[in-house]
Amino acid sequence: MADVNRGNRPLSPHLTIYRPQLTSMTSILTRITGNALLISSLLIVWWFLAAATSPEYFAYADGVLTSWFGDLVMTLSLWGLWYHTLAGLRHLIWDQGIGLDLDTAYKLGYVVIGGSVLLTLLTIVII
Repeated sequence: MADVNRGNRPLSPHLTIYRPQLTSMTSILTRITGNALLISSLLIVWWFLAAATSPEYFAYADGVLTSWFGDLVMTLSLWGLWYHTLAGLRHLIWDQGIGLDLDTAYKLGYVVIGGSVLLTLLTIVII
Protein backbone atom coordinates (compact mmCIF):
# COMPACT_ATOMS: atom_id res chain seq x y z
CA MET A 1 0.00 0.00 0.00
CA ALA A 2 1.32 3.41 -0.90
CA ASP A 3 1.65 6.03 1.84
CA VAL A 4 -0.48 8.88 0.50
CA ASN A 5 0.34 11.22 3.45
CA ARG A 6 4.07 10.86 3.01
CA GLY A 7 4.71 14.51 2.15
CA ASN A 8 2.28 15.93 4.74
CA ARG A 9 3.85 14.39 7.85
CA PRO A 10 6.30 16.44 9.93
CA LEU A 11 9.92 15.34 9.96
CA SER A 12 11.18 13.61 13.06
CA PRO A 13 13.32 15.76 15.39
CA HIS A 14 16.86 16.19 14.19
CA LEU A 15 20.15 16.97 15.89
CA THR A 16 19.95 20.56 14.69
CA ILE A 17 16.81 21.13 16.78
CA TYR A 18 18.24 20.04 20.13
CA ARG A 19 20.80 21.94 22.18
CA PRO A 20 23.63 19.65 23.32
CA GLN A 21 23.36 18.81 27.01
CA LEU A 22 26.17 17.86 29.35
CA THR A 23 24.66 14.45 30.08
CA SER A 24 24.31 13.54 26.42
CA MET A 25 27.77 14.83 25.54
CA THR A 26 29.40 12.88 28.38
CA SER A 27 27.54 9.75 27.28
CA ILE A 28 28.76 10.16 23.71
CA LEU A 29 32.29 10.89 24.94
CA THR A 30 32.22 7.72 27.05
CA ARG A 31 31.48 5.69 23.94
CA ILE A 32 34.20 7.50 21.97
CA THR A 33 36.83 6.98 24.66
CA GLY A 34 35.93 3.31 24.94
CA ASN A 35 36.55 2.81 21.23
CA ALA A 36 39.69 4.95 21.29
CA LEU A 37 41.09 2.85 24.14
CA LEU A 38 40.73 -0.20 21.95
CA ILE A 39 42.88 1.45 19.28
CA SER A 40 45.53 2.57 21.78
CA SER A 41 45.65 -0.90 23.33
CA LEU A 42 46.34 -2.30 19.86
CA LEU A 43 49.27 0.14 19.59
CA ILE A 44 50.66 -1.15 22.88
CA VAL A 45 50.25 -4.77 21.72
CA TRP A 46 52.07 -3.81 18.50
CA TRP A 47 54.91 -2.39 20.63
CA PHE A 48 55.15 -5.63 22.65
CA LEU A 49 55.06 -7.78 19.52
CA ALA A 50 57.79 -5.65 17.97
CA ALA A 51 59.89 -6.20 21.10
CA ALA A 52 59.44 -9.94 20.69
CA THR A 53 60.21 -9.89 16.96
CA SER A 54 63.59 -8.22 16.46
CA PRO A 55 65.68 -5.31 17.76
CA GLU A 56 65.30 -3.44 14.47
CA TYR A 57 61.51 -3.75 14.41
CA PHE A 58 61.33 -2.79 18.08
CA ALA A 59 63.44 0.30 17.38
CA TYR A 60 60.98 1.27 14.65
CA ALA A 61 57.88 0.71 16.82
CA ASP A 62 59.49 2.41 19.78
CA GLY A 63 60.44 5.35 17.57
CA VAL A 64 56.82 5.73 16.49
CA LEU A 65 55.39 5.51 20.02
CA THR A 66 58.00 7.84 21.54
CA SER A 67 57.71 10.47 18.81
CA TRP A 68 55.74 13.65 19.41
CA PHE A 69 52.72 12.07 17.74
CA GLY A 70 53.06 8.90 19.82
CA ASP A 71 53.36 10.99 22.98
CA LEU A 72 50.22 12.87 22.01
CA VAL A 73 48.30 9.65 21.30
CA MET A 74 49.43 8.06 24.57
CA THR A 75 48.61 11.18 26.59
CA LEU A 76 45.13 11.36 25.07
CA SER A 77 44.77 7.63 25.72
CA LEU A 78 45.69 8.20 29.35
CA TRP A 79 43.03 10.90 29.60
CA GLY A 80 40.56 8.58 27.87
CA LEU A 81 41.35 5.83 30.37
CA TRP A 82 40.73 8.11 33.35
CA TYR A 83 37.60 9.57 31.75
CA HIS A 84 36.18 6.16 30.90
CA THR A 85 36.93 4.89 34.41
CA LEU A 86 35.26 7.84 36.13
CA ALA A 87 32.28 7.68 33.78
CA GLY A 88 31.95 3.98 34.62
CA LEU A 89 31.94 4.83 38.33
CA ARG A 90 29.26 7.43 37.66
CA HIS A 91 27.15 4.78 35.96
CA LEU A 92 27.65 2.44 38.91
CA ILE A 93 26.31 5.21 41.15
CA TRP A 94 23.35 5.68 38.82
CA ASP A 95 22.72 1.92 38.81
CA GLN A 96 22.12 2.18 42.55
CA GLY A 97 19.43 4.79 41.89
CA ILE A 98 21.54 7.61 43.34
CA GLY A 99 22.10 10.94 41.64
CA LEU A 100 19.47 10.62 38.96
CA ASP A 101 18.06 14.11 39.45
CA LEU A 102 19.20 16.70 36.93
CA ASP A 103 21.33 18.82 39.29
CA THR A 104 23.29 15.84 40.62
CA ALA A 105 23.68 14.39 37.12
CA TYR A 106 25.25 17.66 35.95
CA LYS A 107 27.52 17.81 39.00
CA LEU A 108 28.68 14.26 38.38
CA GLY A 109 29.31 15.13 34.73
CA TYR A 110 31.55 18.04 35.74
CA VAL A 111 33.31 15.82 38.28
CA VAL A 112 34.00 13.21 35.59
CA ILE A 113 35.42 15.80 33.18
CA GLY A 114 37.43 17.72 35.76
CA GLY A 115 38.56 14.60 37.58
CA SER A 116 39.80 12.96 34.40
CA VAL A 117 41.86 16.03 33.49
CA LEU A 118 43.25 16.30 37.04
CA LEU A 119 44.10 12.61 37.27
CA THR A 120 45.76 12.71 33.84
CA LEU A 121 47.94 15.63 34.87
CA LEU A 122 48.81 13.93 38.17
CA THR A 123 49.72 10.73 36.36
CA ILE A 124 51.96 12.58 33.92
CA VAL A 125 53.72 14.48 36.73
CA ILE A 126 54.22 11.35 38.85
CA ILE A 127 55.46 9.21 35.99
